[in-house]
Amino acid sequence: MGSLLDTFNGLPVHPVVVHAVVVLMPLVAVLAILMVISSRFSRRFGPIVVALGFIAVGAALVAKESGEQLLRHVEASAHHIELGSRTPLYAGLYFLLLLGFWLLDRGIPGNRRRPAFVVILGVLLAIASVLICIQVYAVGHSGAEVVWLQILSGTN
Repeated sequence: MGSLLDTFNGLPVHPVVVHAVVVLMPLVAVLAILMVISSRFSRRFGPIVVALGFIAVGAALVAKESGEQLLRHVEASAHHIELGSRTPLYAGLYFLLLLGFWLLDRGIPGNRRRPAFVVILGVLLAIASVLICIQVYAVGHSGAEVVWLQILSGTN
């Protein structure tokens, strides 16, 4: 698994996969909030949002593993490594919350209101959507600092 996640065509895999996480996770979070706001949106587009969430979790896992491979070649801050190690776990828990909300919400007929427990789950999902975006931002920013501060200071 190491060589597959180390380089592809001579370039590190990590930066490519990280960009997938940085795009997909906030996109899923915004779509999840739309699902919470609109049951019609949730029923119509929920399967797509859940599928994108699953892909985002996979990308987070690959980003973590490829980041560990990249550490053989470059240095990273302990802060970035710690944040990056936690992100797949947080993404996985977020995905389970998203999946649970969608599974419960899709069974409610369109002419009925959501029960209180689904509304509460939706509020939790909306809060978790903001938190996962903060996590992705934090790990991405710390990684960008590692790369760009070295380049701008001329120590690459």
